[in-house]
Amino acid sequence: MTVAVTDLADLAAPTIALLVLAAIAAGWVDAVVGGGGLIQLPALLLVPGLAPVQALATNKLASIMGTSVSAATYYRRVQPDLRTAIPTALAALAGSGGGAALASWLPGEVIEPIVLVALVAVLVWTVTRPTLGRANDLRWSGRRHYGAAVAIGVGLGFYDGLVGPGTGTFLVIALVAVLGYGFLEASAKAKIVNAATNLGALVVFAVAGAPVWRLGLVMGAANIVGAYLGARMAVARGSGFVRVVFLVVVGGLILRLGWDVLAR
Repeated sequence: MTVAVTDLADLAAPTIALLVLAAIAAGWVDAVVGGGGLIQLPALLLVPGLAPVQALATNKLASIMGTSVSAATYYRRVQPDLRTAIPTALAALAGSGGGAALASWLPGEVIEPIVLVALVAVLVWTVTRPTLGRANDLRWSGRRHYGAAVAIGVGLGFYDGLVGPGTGTFLVIALVAVLGYGFLEASAKAKIVNAATNLGALVVFAVAGAPVWRLGLVMGAANIVGAYLGARMAVARGSGFVRVVFLVVVGGLILRLGWDVLAR
């Protein structure tokens, strides 16, 4: 008989150790290019006795801790323009609320094939443009720039509230491909925006009493370690390194979602 998990004490030490390792890895990937949820959330979903909503909520608690640290690290070292990042983050916060409201009745099987096609297109498009994102080359300035940034925030915030996988990765490619930022600058801004979408979801989950708080805090501490190391490595190695990790993560997302679609 599987015992319901309501606290950290309900888990065996080996399980906690594996979750901590998953959180460190997820923090590193998330800090570099986004997509750490590919590692952390599946690890939580495999824990016997942990309900899916608890896994989602605990994942958000751990993720926001790591994302906040990586955002602060990027800000100190890259100095991203907050005049773009803040409006995008606020728009994403509002969008994530709308997505969460819709998530309760729109089936995931409708969304995943669309996301899969989009990811394949992103991968092909990025691979065939080797100079994409090497440096900032902004498409527009003024109102058009900020209007596009807010539209990205609303759209991807909505997606994060509705579905979630790969939000950080989609943020990076949108900031690179639509606005014209280099991969490093885009990753720095994406962390600020992603922290806002995580916060919106966590507030909803907290009101519902879903997070396993002590487990989430332990994983969050591990996520912080990975996020700090990942952000420092990304800053040190530059946009070329971020681009390579981006392609690997997008490939992982394609395999994961493709498996989900074919397994139905």
